[in-house]
Amino acid sequence: MELLALAFQAIVTALLALVYQGLWLQRRRDYFVTWGVAWGLYALRLGCISAFISTRREIWLMAHQGLTVVVALLLLLAALQFSRGVRWRRRYLLLVIPAFAWAWIAIGVIHDMRVAGIVSVALLSGVTLWTSRVFLQHGLRSGSRSAFGLAATFLLWGLHHLDYPLLRPLGAGVLYGVYVDVLLIGAVSVETLFLVLGEERRALAERTRALEDMTRQLLRAQEDERRRIARELHDEAGQALTAVKIELDLEGRTEAAARVGRVLAQVRDLSNLLRPSALDDLGLVPALRGLVEEFARSTRIEATLEAGDPLPPVAPDHQVVIYRVAQEALTNVARHAGARHVQVRLAGMNGGVRLAVVDDGRGASGEPRPHLGLLGMRERVAAAGGTLSATGRPGHGFEVLVHVPAGAPR
Repeated sequence: MELLALAFQAIVTALLALVYQGLWLQRRRDYFVTWGVAWGLYALRLGCISAFISTRREIWLMAHQGLTVVVALLLLLAALQFSRGVRWRRRYLLLVIPAFAWAWIAIGVIHDMRVAGIVSVALLSGVTLWTSRVFLQHGLRSGSRSAFGLAATFLLWGLHHLDYPLLRPLGAGVLYGVYVDVLLIGAVSVETLFLVLGEERRALAERTRALEDMTRQLLRAQEDERRRIARELHDEAGQALTAVKIELDLEGRTEAAARVGRVLAQVRDLSNLLRPSALDDLGLVPALRGLVEEFARSTRIEATLEAGDPLPPVAPDHQVVIYRVAQEALTNVARHAGARHVQVRLAGMNGGVRLAVVDDGRGASGEPRPHLGLLGMRERVAAAGGTLSATGRPGHGFEVLVHVPAGAPR
């Protein structure tokens, strides 16, 4: 019965070793290797105690005791690798020597496990309780429930080691030890997996937040650069062309003046496209009204703007988001919809602003295929903390619906 129980425990720990080695192959984290080696040596340790029960040769008991200490040290190292980023050093192998030396002294020289076991148990419990402390500190830093669970489990395991010289000298009390150890091993394995999963989820969330911050900064830098170029076109090139046109008009060179006038109009249109002055000078609604009117004039598609009154105060950055989404949505209508009428609606909703661009064109089936314009709209809206949906039905038009929070007005 005892040998069967030990065999079962050895199979469980050997499978755990394979699981952690598999995780190392996928994630390449040092602590997975350490955990895998620890559980592999734990299974070997069980084989040694089984051999001792069968043969009663002390060499197997010495190996069992030495491996017990080595496994405890490896579990501590894995905890330090995970929590504090400790790296493996070859000099750690020197710790194997005193572990097996003391096992030889305790069993081969002293021959009294009740006496000799006190030092072994003190060392084993101390290392296990140290592991508990490492996970407790990690839990206090990160707030991870799994870390607190591991701290509690290793605390219980450290206390459990204290019964070796009392209840399990020289291989006695095997069934009792197997039952308790299997429960503790299972708890440690499940909690470590949850701990690693939680840490990777937090790391992914941090990377996502960093990416969102970078996106916001890039969009803000893009708008600043557009504003600078638009100002240069308007103030420098526009004024220079205006002066040339006036001189040509005064000289009576009407044809040349007309050409310069057309170039001047193109420069002003380009400046307004890069950064509409109305958005900075008059606000969101007048800028959208000018956009819709220019769209209707240039495309011959009937376009209207409905703006709710009053709208909540909207942060300048979020105003830019709403304007750029409307601009891109109208561009898509002109390019792809085949519409005769498009309606732009703006209203306050749930502490933010709701923008809808609806056309009566050919529509689409469900979600449109992603393209650069749509992806750009989604990025802008997501960076502002809003939501965007784009849906349509064949023959029944298309709708772009956006909700952007008001943000903090500057």
